[in-house]
Amino acid sequence: MRGLMLLCLVLIHLHAGAAPPGAIVLWPGAPPGGAAPGPQRDSAKGSITQVAQPYLIAHRPARPDGTAVLLVSGGGYAHIEAGKESGPAAAWLQAQGVTAFELVYRLPQEGGGAAPFQDGQRAMRVIRARAAEWGIDPAHIGMLGFSAGAHLAGMTAVQPDAALYAPVDAIDGVSARPDFVVLLYPVLTMQPPFDTTHAKKELLGSHPTLAARDALSVERHVDARTPPMFIAQALDDPISPPENSTLMAAALRRAGVPVELHQFRHGGHGWGLGKPGSEPAAWPQLLLAWLQSRGWMPQPSG
Repeated sequence: MRGLMLLCLVLIHLHAGAAPPGAIVLWPGAPPGGAAPGPQRDSAKGSITQVAQPYLIAHRPARPDGTAVLLVSGGGYAHIEAGKESGPAAAWLQAQGVTAFELVYRLPQEGGGAAPFQDGQRAMRVIRARAAEWGIDPAHIGMLGFSAGAHLAGMTAVQPDAALYAPVDAIDGVSARPDFVVLLYPVLTMQPPFDTTHAKKELLGSHPTLAARDALSVERHVDARTPPMFIAQALDDPISPPENSTLMAAALRRAGVPVELHQFRHGGHGWGLGKPGSEPAAWPQLLLAWLQSRGWMPQPSG
Protein backbone atom coordinates (compact mmCIF):
# COMPACT_ATOMS: atom_id res chain seq x y z
CA MET A 1 0.00 0.00 0.00
CA ARG A 2 2.80 2.40 0.87
CA GLY A 3 4.41 1.74 -2.51
CA LEU A 4 1.15 2.44 -4.36
CA MET A 5 0.63 5.68 -2.42
CA LEU A 6 4.15 6.77 -3.30
CA LEU A 7 3.55 5.99 -6.97
CA CYS A 8 0.46 8.19 -6.87
CA LEU A 9 2.52 11.01 -5.40
CA VAL A 10 5.00 10.59 -8.23
CA LEU A 11 2.29 10.82 -10.86
CA ILE A 12 0.47 13.75 -9.29
CA HIS A 13 3.24 16.15 -8.36
CA LEU A 14 6.99 16.57 -8.60
CA HIS A 15 9.17 19.48 -7.56
CA ALA A 16 11.31 20.85 -10.38
CA GLY A 17 14.63 19.04 -10.57
CA ALA A 18 13.91 16.85 -7.55
CA ALA A 19 12.82 13.29 -6.85
CA PRO A 20 9.40 12.79 -5.23
CA PRO A 21 8.99 12.53 -1.45
CA GLY A 22 10.10 9.14 -0.14
CA ALA A 23 12.05 8.24 -3.29
CA ILE A 24 15.59 6.86 -3.05
CA VAL A 25 17.85 9.22 -4.98
CA LEU A 26 20.62 7.36 -6.80
CA TRP A 27 23.39 9.93 -6.81
CA PRO A 28 24.63 12.03 -3.86
CA GLY A 29 25.03 15.05 -6.13
CA ALA A 30 24.52 15.79 -9.80
CA PRO A 31 24.43 12.57 -11.84
CA PRO A 32 27.46 11.88 -14.04
CA GLY A 33 27.33 13.28 -17.53
CA GLY A 34 24.35 15.53 -16.94
CA ALA A 35 20.58 15.24 -16.89
CA ALA A 36 17.41 16.88 -18.13
CA PRO A 37 16.85 20.35 -16.63
CA GLY A 38 13.46 19.38 -15.19
CA PRO A 39 10.79 19.68 -14.07
CA GLN A 40 9.99 16.01 -14.54
CA ARG A 41 6.98 15.42 -16.77
CA ASP A 42 4.38 12.75 -16.04
CA SER A 43 1.48 11.93 -18.33
CA ALA A 44 -1.93 10.95 -17.01
CA LYS A 45 -1.05 7.31 -17.78
CA GLY A 46 2.24 7.43 -15.90
CA SER A 47 4.69 7.99 -18.75
CA ILE A 48 7.76 9.87 -17.48
CA THR A 49 10.23 12.19 -19.23
CA GLN A 50 12.60 14.99 -18.19
CA VAL A 51 14.26 13.09 -15.36
CA ALA A 52 16.55 15.57 -13.65
CA GLN A 53 17.52 13.32 -10.73
CA PRO A 54 17.17 9.53 -11.21
CA TYR A 55 15.69 7.59 -8.31
CA LEU A 56 14.08 4.42 -7.02
CA ILE A 57 10.53 3.90 -5.78
CA ALA A 58 10.53 1.16 -3.15
CA HIS A 59 7.65 -1.29 -2.70
CA ARG A 60 8.42 -3.14 0.53
CA PRO A 61 6.26 -6.10 1.59
CA ALA A 62 5.10 -6.50 5.18
CA ARG A 63 7.03 -9.77 5.37
CA PRO A 64 9.95 -9.62 2.93
CA ASP A 65 11.21 -13.01 1.74
CA GLY A 66 14.73 -11.71 1.13
CA THR A 67 14.43 -11.41 -2.65
CA ALA A 68 14.53 -8.05 -4.42
CA VAL A 69 13.82 -7.05 -8.03
CA LEU A 70 14.85 -3.85 -9.79
CA LEU A 71 12.13 -3.01 -12.33
CA VAL A 72 12.93 -1.09 -15.51
CA SER A 73 10.07 0.15 -17.69
CA GLY A 74 10.39 0.58 -21.42
CA GLY A 75 9.37 3.38 -23.74
CA GLY A 76 11.93 3.19 -26.53
CA TYR A 77 14.42 5.26 -24.53
CA ALA A 78 12.18 8.23 -25.33
CA HIS A 79 9.98 7.99 -22.22
CA ILE A 80 9.46 5.64 -19.26
CA GLU A 81 6.21 3.65 -19.17
CA ALA A 82 6.05 3.31 -15.38
CA GLY A 83 2.26 3.55 -15.23
CA LYS A 84 1.58 0.37 -17.19
CA GLU A 85 4.79 -1.61 -16.65
CA SER A 86 6.96 -1.16 -13.55
CA GLY A 87 4.16 0.18 -11.34
CA PRO A 88 1.73 -2.75 -11.66
CA ALA A 89 4.56 -5.30 -11.69
CA ALA A 90 6.05 -3.81 -8.51
CA ALA A 91 2.70 -4.05 -6.71
CA TRP A 92 2.35 -7.67 -7.83
CA LEU A 93 5.85 -8.60 -6.69
CA GLN A 94 5.31 -6.85 -3.36
CA ALA A 95 2.21 -9.00 -2.83
CA GLN A 96 4.41 -12.11 -3.33
CA GLY A 97 6.81 -11.01 -0.57
CA VAL A 98 9.42 -9.60 -2.96
CA THR A 99 10.93 -6.17 -2.31
CA ALA A 100 10.48 -4.31 -5.59
CA PHE A 101 12.18 -1.13 -6.75
CA GLU A 102 11.05 0.90 -9.74
CA LEU A 103 13.90 2.64 -11.53
CA VAL A 104 13.22 6.11 -12.90
CA TYR A 105 16.25 6.62 -15.10
CA ARG A 106 17.66 9.34 -17.35
CA LEU A 107 16.94 9.04 -21.06
CA PRO A 108 19.77 9.12 -23.63
CA GLN A 109 18.64 12.33 -25.33
CA GLU A 110 18.28 14.09 -21.97
CA GLY A 111 21.31 12.90 -20.03
CA GLY A 112 23.71 11.52 -22.63
CA GLY A 113 23.92 8.10 -24.27
CA ALA A 114 25.49 6.39 -21.25
CA ALA A 115 23.03 7.87 -18.73
CA PRO A 116 20.50 4.99 -18.58
CA PHE A 117 23.29 2.44 -18.15
CA GLN A 118 25.00 4.52 -15.47
CA ASP A 119 21.69 4.68 -13.60
CA GLY A 120 21.15 0.92 -14.00
CA GLN A 121 24.54 0.09 -12.51
CA ARG A 122 24.15 2.59 -9.69
CA ALA A 123 20.66 1.34 -8.83
CA MET A 124 21.88 -2.24 -8.48
CA ARG A 125 24.74 -1.06 -6.27
CA VAL A 126 22.46 1.04 -4.05
CA ILE A 127 20.09 -1.89 -3.49
CA ARG A 128 22.91 -4.33 -2.73
CA ALA A 129 24.75 -1.87 -0.47
CA ARG A 130 21.61 -1.30 1.60
CA ALA A 131 20.35 -4.90 1.47
CA ALA A 132 20.59 -5.50 5.22
CA GLU A 133 18.60 -2.34 5.94
CA TRP A 134 15.75 -3.56 3.73
CA GLY A 135 15.76 -7.24 4.72
CA ILE A 136 17.23 -8.35 1.37
CA ASP A 137 19.65 -11.19 0.67
CA PRO A 138 22.44 -9.51 -1.33
CA ALA A 139 22.72 -12.69 -3.44
CA HIS A 140 19.01 -12.62 -4.35
CA ILE A 141 18.74 -9.34 -6.27
CA GLY A 142 17.41 -9.48 -9.81
CA MET A 143 16.45 -7.10 -12.61
CA LEU A 144 13.23 -7.18 -14.63
CA GLY A 145 12.99 -5.10 -17.77
CA PHE A 146 10.21 -4.41 -20.24
CA SER A 147 10.97 -3.64 -23.92
CA ALA A 148 13.74 -0.99 -23.97
CA GLY A 149 13.93 -1.43 -20.21
CA ALA A 150 14.93 -5.02 -20.93
CA HIS A 151 17.80 -3.65 -22.99
CA LEU A 152 18.95 -1.59 -20.02
CA ALA A 153 18.61 -4.61 -17.73
CA GLY A 154 20.41 -6.80 -20.23
CA MET A 155 23.33 -4.41 -20.64
CA THR A 156 23.69 -4.17 -16.87
CA ALA A 157 23.72 -7.96 -16.65
CA VAL A 158 26.31 -8.60 -19.36
CA GLN A 159 28.63 -5.71 -18.43
CA PRO A 160 28.20 -5.16 -14.68
CA ASP A 161 31.81 -4.10 -14.24
CA ALA A 162 32.01 -1.68 -17.17
CA ALA A 163 33.58 1.60 -16.05
CA LEU A 164 30.69 3.84 -17.09
CA TYR A 165 31.39 6.57 -14.52
CA ALA A 166 33.98 7.57 -11.93
CA PRO A 167 33.13 6.16 -8.47
CA VAL A 168 31.42 8.73 -6.27
CA ASP A 169 31.32 6.91 -2.91
CA ALA A 170 31.72 3.54 -1.20
CA ILE A 171 28.52 2.23 -2.82
CA ASP A 172 30.35 2.13 -6.15
CA GLY A 173 32.63 -0.57 -4.75
CA VAL A 174 29.64 -2.95 -4.59
CA SER A 175 28.87 -5.32 -7.47
CA ALA A 176 26.26 -4.18 -10.01
CA ARG A 177 25.71 -7.73 -11.30
CA PRO A 178 22.11 -8.92 -10.95
CA ASP A 179 21.73 -12.46 -9.66
CA PHE A 180 18.98 -13.17 -12.20
CA VAL A 181 17.34 -11.25 -15.03
CA VAL A 182 13.83 -11.19 -16.48
CA LEU A 183 13.39 -9.85 -20.03
CA LEU A 184 9.83 -9.20 -21.25
CA TYR A 185 9.12 -8.39 -24.92
CA PRO A 186 12.75 -7.24 -24.99
CA VAL A 187 14.76 -5.03 -27.29
CA LEU A 188 18.25 -6.53 -27.17
CA THR A 189 20.03 -6.54 -30.52
CA MET A 190 21.13 -3.57 -32.61
CA GLN A 191 22.02 -5.77 -35.58
CA PRO A 192 20.19 -5.63 -38.92
CA PRO A 193 17.62 -6.66 -39.96
CA PHE A 194 16.24 -6.63 -36.41
CA ASP A 195 17.32 -3.04 -35.62
CA THR A 196 13.94 -1.47 -36.40
CA THR A 197 13.11 -0.33 -32.86
CA HIS A 198 12.80 3.20 -31.55
CA ALA A 199 15.31 2.29 -28.86
CA LYS A 200 17.94 1.72 -31.52
CA LYS A 201 17.20 5.13 -33.08
CA GLU A 202 17.44 6.90 -29.73
CA LEU A 203 20.70 5.18 -28.81
CA LEU A 204 22.50 5.01 -32.15
CA GLY A 205 20.76 7.23 -34.69
CA SER A 206 20.08 6.27 -38.29
CA HIS A 207 23.53 5.19 -39.52
CA PRO A 208 25.59 3.67 -36.69
CA THR A 209 28.95 2.02 -37.22
CA LEU A 210 29.32 -1.72 -36.82
CA ALA A 211 31.35 -1.12 -33.66
CA ALA A 212 28.55 1.00 -32.20
CA ARG A 213 25.97 -1.68 -33.04
CA ASP A 214 28.11 -4.37 -31.44
CA ALA A 215 28.72 -2.31 -28.31
CA LEU A 216 24.99 -2.07 -27.55
CA SER A 217 23.83 -5.50 -28.78
CA VAL A 218 23.27 -7.35 -25.53
CA GLU A 219 23.65 -10.82 -27.04
CA ARG A 220 27.18 -9.97 -28.23
CA HIS A 221 28.43 -9.64 -24.64
CA VAL A 222 27.12 -12.83 -23.06
CA ASP A 223 29.73 -14.97 -21.28
CA ALA A 224 29.79 -17.66 -18.61
CA ARG A 225 29.42 -15.04 -15.85
CA THR A 226 26.16 -13.68 -17.27
CA PRO A 227 23.33 -14.31 -14.78
CA PRO A 228 20.51 -16.78 -15.51
CA MET A 229 17.65 -15.31 -17.49
CA PHE A 230 13.90 -15.70 -17.94
CA ILE A 231 12.67 -14.37 -21.30
CA ALA A 232 9.12 -14.00 -22.59
CA GLN A 233 7.87 -12.52 -25.86
CA ALA A 234 5.00 -12.88 -28.29
CA LEU A 235 5.73 -14.15 -31.79
CA ASP A 236 3.42 -11.49 -33.22
CA ASP A 237 5.26 -8.61 -31.51
CA PRO A 238 5.01 -5.71 -34.00
CA ILE A 239 7.58 -3.50 -32.23
CA SER A 240 10.45 -5.73 -31.18
CA PRO A 241 11.21 -8.62 -33.56
CA PRO A 242 10.97 -11.99 -31.75
CA GLU A 243 14.54 -12.67 -32.85
CA ASN A 244 15.61 -10.41 -29.99
CA SER A 245 14.60 -13.20 -27.63
CA THR A 246 15.79 -16.15 -29.70
CA LEU A 247 19.22 -14.64 -30.41
CA MET A 248 19.67 -13.91 -26.70
CA ALA A 249 18.55 -17.38 -25.64
CA ALA A 250 20.96 -18.95 -28.13
CA ALA A 251 23.86 -16.82 -26.85
CA LEU A 252 23.08 -17.81 -23.27
CA ARG A 253 22.94 -21.50 -24.13
CA ARG A 254 26.27 -21.30 -25.97
CA ALA A 255 27.82 -19.76 -22.85
CA GLY A 256 26.31 -22.41 -20.58
CA VAL A 257 24.05 -19.89 -18.82
CA PRO A 258 20.63 -21.17 -17.68
CA VAL A 259 17.77 -19.62 -19.66
CA GLU A 260 14.04 -20.17 -19.76
CA LEU A 261 12.38 -18.86 -22.93
CA HIS A 262 8.62 -18.53 -23.34
CA GLN A 263 7.23 -17.60 -26.76
CA PHE A 264 3.53 -16.82 -26.94
CA ARG A 265 1.77 -17.16 -30.26
CA HIS A 266 -0.28 -14.01 -29.71
CA GLY A 267 0.13 -11.02 -27.45
CA GLY A 268 1.76 -8.20 -29.38
CA HIS A 269 3.92 -5.76 -27.45
CA GLY A 270 3.67 -3.74 -24.26
CA TRP A 271 1.45 -6.11 -22.33
CA GLY A 272 2.81 -5.38 -18.86
CA LEU A 273 1.30 -7.90 -16.45
CA GLY A 274 -0.83 -9.23 -19.31
CA LYS A 275 -4.48 -8.72 -20.12
CA PRO A 276 -6.61 -11.29 -18.27
CA GLY A 277 -7.31 -14.25 -20.52
CA SER A 278 -4.44 -13.48 -22.91
CA GLU A 279 -1.45 -15.76 -23.45
CA PRO A 280 1.07 -13.29 -21.93
CA ALA A 281 -0.99 -13.16 -18.72
CA ALA A 282 0.68 -16.47 -17.85
CA TRP A 283 4.14 -14.95 -17.40
CA PRO A 284 3.86 -13.90 -13.72
CA GLN A 285 3.08 -17.44 -12.56
CA LEU A 286 5.68 -18.91 -14.90
CA LEU A 287 8.22 -16.50 -13.40
CA LEU A 288 7.28 -17.43 -9.85
CA ALA A 289 7.78 -21.11 -10.64
CA TRP A 290 11.18 -20.34 -12.20
CA LEU A 291 12.34 -18.26 -9.25
CA GLN A 292 11.23 -20.94 -6.81
CA SER A 293 12.84 -23.74 -8.79
CA ARG A 294 16.19 -21.94 -8.75
CA GLY A 295 16.03 -21.07 -5.05
CA TRP A 296 15.58 -17.30 -5.32
CA MET A 297 12.14 -17.51 -3.73
CA PRO A 298 10.81 -19.95 -1.14
CA GLN A 299 8.72 -22.85 -2.36
CA PRO A 300 5.01 -22.47 -1.60
CA SER A 301 4.00 -24.09 1.68
CA GLY A 302 1.51 -26.94 1.82
